[in-house]
Amino acid sequence: MATEQAFREDSEEGLIRGLGLKEAVSANVVEMLGIGPFITIPILIAAMGGPHALLGWLLGAALAVCDGLVWAELGAAMPGAGGSYIYLREAYGPKKMGRMMSFLFVWMIFFTAPLSVATGAVGFARYARYLGPDLSPLTTQFIAVGLCLLVTFALYRGIRTIGRLSFILMLAAVGTILWVIVSGLFNIRGELLFDIPEGAFSLSWGFVSGLGGAALIGIYGYGGYNNICFLGGEVRNPSRNIPFAVIASIVIVALLYIFLNVTIIGVVPWREAMDSQHIVSDFMEIVYGPWAAQVLTWLVLGASAASVFALLLGYSRIPYAAARDGRFFAVFGKLHPAKRFPHVSLLTLGTASTVFCFVDLENIIQALIVIQIVIQVLGQIVAVTLIRRYRPDIHRPFRMWAYPLPSIAAAILWLLVLVSTGAAIVGLGLLVLALGIGLYMLRARRVGEWPFQPVGES
Repeated sequence: MATEQAFREDSEEGLIRGLGLKEAVSANVVEMLGIGPFITIPILIAAMGGPHALLGWLLGAALAVCDGLVWAELGAAMPGAGGSYIYLREAYGPKKMGRMMSFLFVWMIFFTAPLSVATGAVGFARYARYLGPDLSPLTTQFIAVGLCLLVTFALYRGIRTIGRLSFILMLAAVGTILWVIVSGLFNIRGELLFDIPEGAFSLSWGFVSGLGGAALIGIYGYGGYNNICFLGGEVRNPSRNIPFAVIASIVIVALLYIFLNVTIIGVVPWREAMDSQHIVSDFMEIVYGPWAAQVLTWLVLGASAASVFALLLGYSRIPYAAARDGRFFAVFGKLHPAKRFPHVSLLTLGTASTVFCFVDLENIIQALIVIQIVIQVLGQIVAVTLIRRYRPDIHRPFRMWAYPLPSIAAAILWLLVLVSTGAAIVGLGLLVLALGIGLYMLRARRVGEWPFQPVGES
């Protein structure tokens, strides 16, 4: 029987449930706040072509809430290390198609985890150019590599220490954004907020495509509301704390992002903002002068480093869960002998992220989102319905509000994001999916797993 108790075994056998509610919310918020809003505001404004780019953040928030309810229900029901690995395995049948779905998720992680960490590191290095405008592109790339290695070293310690550090980093990141918001509220110019180009809301494919592109950037900015689900095996009282952490982190960050964008667009003309490489520092220079911009830049870099820290923390638990389940290379199931954390998985993903630091940031973001949609996101939305219908043995202490409307809305919005990315990026996602299916089939045939298991075995 796949009960909640079965998903608590990780802590009994190795992992420590050392994260309470405060630390759970912090782990999400730290990852979400990172460098995302500071580097994507100009990209989002360019995608929409005006101050109405705020729609992208609102649409991203709506998608985060709908998809967050999917994560909340699954995370509360199956609070083990690995998150989606467990959800897909159980929803699609642990001895049938669930074997392939969970394999594909781990396969995906070896692309998306380094890509995610690299976006934060590259964004950090790009923003650092405000302090060193003469930095060469190669130097900037090596700064990103150095951050990946530094964060890997910082994570090489026990989960209780990590939880306390996450809370401190969250306070610093929230404080940085609040300083910008409060500074802007007293300097907003209404004519800038409503400087919307003529025909901006005309119903056309250009508007829909622009909105989809803005939503892609927006949801990247909200990325991280699911981080605590990957750490499910290390959360105390997970049936309560995981859903609360998911929903609370989305609400906190959505309010911060909306006020942040209103204040920036109300101070910096959008035609200038869309070309800025360090928009928040430019904003502070307008409001207070160069000294404030310098201080704010250091705070932004700190928030960015914290986000990379949270990303690598969550993702490093996934290969560990698969290895413990006998579905991945056994070496990734090893825990540090003293601190009890998956050190092999952490070192592997941390090192792999350095490779993607040499790729253009916008391409990294698009590839990251598309691969996740094609392999994980849509399959997980369906998983909620499959578990409700076919797995009554799985206790669900939290149930999605207004089911199935959030699932349907999330699927529609994710598909809008997908079609707006372009054929080349979608093709990349499908190629990664096809390669993963091929590898699974080769392995399944060799070991006699679904769909090649002997007749009569289920």
